[in-house]
Amino acid sequence: MPKMKTKKSASKRFSFTGTGKVKYKKQNLRHILTKKSAKRKRNLRHAGILSADNVPTIKKQMMPYG
Repeated sequence: MPKMKTKKSASKRFSFTGTGKVKYKKQNLRHILTKKSAKRKRNLRHAGILSADNVPTIKKQMMPYG
C-alpha cells in the first residue's frame, strides 16, 4: 500500500496543536483595512481553532500524517 499524499493546500492553511486541535489563520486581514475597527483587526491577528465537527475531515482526508 503506497503512502497517502497530503493535500498541499490544506497543509499550508492548517496546522495542529499539541493536543490535536486544528489551527488556522483568520480571514479578512488582507485589504480594505481602513473601514475595519482596530479591535476587529487586533482580534483577527490571532489564530483560530477549527470547530470539532470539521476536524476529522481535515485529519483523515487532507492531512493524513498530521
